Amino acid sequence: MSAIPSVNLEDFISNDKTRKEKFIREIGSAFENIGFVALSGHFLSEKLVDDLYSEIKKFFNLPQEVKDKYEIPGIGGQRGYTSFGKEHAKGKKEGDLKEFWHFGQYVENNPKLEKEYPANVEVQELDNFNATGKETYKMLEKTAKFVLRALALHLNLEETYFDNYIKNGNSILRPIHYPPIQQEPKNAVRAAAHGDINLITLLMGAHGKGLQVKNHDGEWVDAIAQPDQLMINVGDMLSRLTNNKLKSTIHQVVNPPKELWGTSRYSVPFFMHPISEMPLNCLENCVDKDHPKQFEDITAGEFLHERLIDLGLITK
Repeated sequence: MSAIPSVNLEDFISNDKTRKEKFIREIGSAFENIGFVALSGHFLSEKLVDDLYSEIKKFFNLPQEVKDKYEIPGIGGQRGYTSFGKEHAKGKKEGDLKEFWHFGQYVENNPKLEKEYPANVEVQELDNFNATGKETYKMLEKTAKFVLRALALHLNLEETYFDNYIKNGNSILRPIHYPPIQQEPKNAVRAAAHGDINLITLLMGAHGKGLQVKNHDGEWVDAIAQPDQLMINVGDMLSRLTNNKLKSTIHQVVNPPKELWGTSRYSVPFFMHPISEMPLNCLENCVDKDHPKQFEDITAGEFLHERLIDLGLITK
C-alpha cells in the first residue's frame, strides 16, 4: 500500500447500517494493511483546533526558565513539560529534536485512579492554556471511543468491548514543538523511527511533509492529512491484543529540507491508553494454526512501564 486511506467517522455514527458497515470494513482493512488511516468527521471543531495551536505556540514561546519550572521530576514526563532532546526512540541514543507538554486523564468518580495518575500541571502564565487542552483531550477521547467501537465489531467482539477499559484510561495529549534546526544534526531527526505504545494514536497537525510511515514492503510513505482530518494509527498494545492482525506500523518525523530549517513544526498526538489492569493477552479469535500466538500475556500497565524504560523516561 503506497497511500494512507481516508475514512469518515460520520459514516459510523450515522443511523445508516450500510454506511456503518462501510466504515468498519474500510478502517479494518486499513489497519490490517498499513496501520494508518486519515479520519474526518471527528468531534474537534475548527475553533477548538485554532485555539489549541494558539495556546501551545504561546507556551513554547515562553522563556526557557519559565518552561523549565513545569518539568516535574520523578514522574517520567507523564505530565507537564519535557525539555528538548530528552526523549529518544527505543534502541536509539540520540535524543529527538523536540520539546513537548503532556495533558493527562481528568479522572471522574474513581479515587483509586486519581491516586494512581499524576496530577495535571497547571500553567499559570496563560489564562486559556489549561482549559483549551482539557477540551481538546475530551473531544479526542470521544473520537477514539467510536473508532475503537468500530474496530471491536471488525474483530467480532461486542461493540462496547473497549468502553470500560478506556474510561478513565491513562491516555495522554501531547502538544509537540520541533524547533528550528540551528546546525547539521548528528544522527538525530525530529522523531526517530518508532512504534507507539498505546491502543491507537490520533494525530493533529500531519498537514505537511514530515511524517512518514513504513509500509509492508519496507518503503517510507508520506502521511499527509487534509486540514479537516486526523491521522490515526494502531499502537503496540492493540497489535499485541489482536496477535498482530491489526498492525502497529513504524513511523518517523524526518528533518525538513535545509531551506526550511528555520521553521518550527507543531503536532499534537493523542495517545489512547486503557486502564492499567486491561489484559493485552492475544484475543482467542485472532489465534489459529495459521496465526500462532506471538506475544506473552501482559497487562497494559506492565507493558507501559517496560516501554517507558526503553524510551529513557524512567529508570528501572
